[in-house]
Amino acid sequence: MRKTVVALVAVALVGGAGAAAVWARPDAPAATALSLSGDIHTHDPALVAGAEGEPWYVFSTGDVREGLGAPQIRRSTDDGLTWELVGTVWDASTRPEWAYEAVPGVSNFWAPEVIEHDGTFYLYYSASTFGSNRSAIGLTTNTTLDPDDPDYAWVDQGQVLASEPGETNYNAIDPGVIEDADGTPWMAFGSFWGGIQLVELAWPSGKPVEGASPETIASRTSPPNAIEAPYLVRHDDWYYLFVSRDSCCQGSDSTYNIAVGRSAEITGPYVDRSGKDMTLDGGEQLLATTGDMVGPGGQSVSRGYLAFHYYDAAAGGDFRLEIRELDWDDEGWPVATTAP
Repeated sequence: MRKTVVALVAVALVGGAGAAAVWARPDAPAATALSLSGDIHTHDPALVAGAEGEPWYVFSTGDVREGLGAPQIRRSTDDGLTWELVGTVWDASTRPEWAYEAVPGVSNFWAPEVIEHDGTFYLYYSASTFGSNRSAIGLTTNTTLDPDDPDYAWVDQGQVLASEPGETNYNAIDPGVIEDADGTPWMAFGSFWGGIQLVELAWPSGKPVEGASPETIASRTSPPNAIEAPYLVRHDDWYYLFVSRDSCCQGSDSTYNIAVGRSAEITGPYVDRSGKDMTLDGGEQLLATTGDMVGPGGQSVSRGYLAFHYYDAAAGGDFRLEIRELDWDDEGWPVATTAP
């Protein structure tokens, strides 16, 4: 049983979707939802929340209607409130040709991730097609995120990791990269198939260390193993693993939801509040469908802000960006629901 003194609980509130919440405890912690406007038509947002006075960026899955399907870039100059589309990561002349060859039929690139190390921004992205684990994670780098900077240029660094049907038990998509307390980079990744994997990387390449093999850190216990979009966060003395579960990308019929577990070690085991291992279907539910906010997931965290997409039932199931400043309860668990 949970140790928390919050009695059997509440209905999660969604800031941008106008739902209501009922808390068993009036002083329960709550996240702060930002009131977003502008172009928030995003899937799988990778948030880079700028320091005070600096722009914020969101990188997201490319729009197949563009033809190239390159990851999209949005910018906010008012602390994450108003968003504008400022371009894509590549164009027809700079696209990563190797990715189109590695994954035949790829039409858009999914779930980017951005991390800065030693003055270089590393942008990871997924090349795949629905229903197949013939997939690859690619990498491109830049010295600035500002598209108006004269030094702005994304430089293709090639393939990071790949998966092949019948050869690997995982799906090489949905990268999430973190540095541990010693500064060592690690990449969590995975979708369905063998679940969520973790592999050690090396700087400055941003690619797996020689001889490193992915290890499973989260999985469901029944087919189709509907877990994906891992994101690792270090907070106080813990590493937190955020995942999306169940069915994405079905508009108002989506059943996506966000869960979290934690570990004292980057390599796990990751467990939920009750102590259940995330490799055995454990996971503390963070957000689920509430009111018009359907299927929240595809999350990232930057400077304490959680970004995710959801499907707006009031808009016919169209997808939207949401950003919330996380709170933390007295047992050290993140809270993404907003106050009543």
